[in-house]
Amino acid sequence: MTKEKRLGVPEHVPEAEAREDDRPLFYRVIEDFGPHRKSLFLGNLAAAEDADCLLEAGITETLNVSINMFPGPLELADGVHVRRYQIGMIDGAGNSPHLMAAAVQTIEGLMSGYVPAKPHYPKHRRGHVLVHCRGGRSRSVALIALWLSAFARHRFESFEAALAHLRALRGLDETYPLPPMLALADAVRTRNLLGTEPTV
Repeated sequence: MTKEKRLGVPEHVPEAEAREDDRPLFYRVIEDFGPHRKSLFLGNLAAAEDADCLLEAGITETLNVSINMFPGPLELADGVHVRRYQIGMIDGAGNSPHLMAAAVQTIEGLMSGYVPAKPHYPKHRRGHVLVHCRGGRSRSVALIALWLSAFARHRFESFEAALAHLRALRGLDETYPLPPMLALADAVRTRNLLGTEPTV
């Protein structure tokens, strides 16, 4: 594989992961959620940039939690423009728990509501939501596990249960998400930054 095909993947990333990051990956995490019956997908950067795959999955909104990669404007074959949201985090230590909490609240906003288009806005329609980072293994997984355990408790009773579901879905072992992302998620929960934990 040439360096040009690694989509900005750092050299220390194993070749198998870099090869996987080259192709669009979509995992439906939850469906029929909220008043608009949306599905939430976990994916990677390649998925966020693939118009055909997004159209087939019915995805019209994406949330990128990478700080160094920016999927560009994208129009689907039906003329709909994908709405891009971004709250960038590094895949390691140094992120603010408040930033991760904001990303969780962004997912909740996207999954529970819909901002209609206006005549002078790019064409849009209600659809499903994709959350991604570069590879969809660490930042995105920790973030979605937090959202599931905070706002989909009727299906996932705890962060650990949500994390186990995502690991099984994505085919990850316990090395992912990376420890700093799990520590960040724990800080969000410990500080009750989402306001969903019982108070003492």
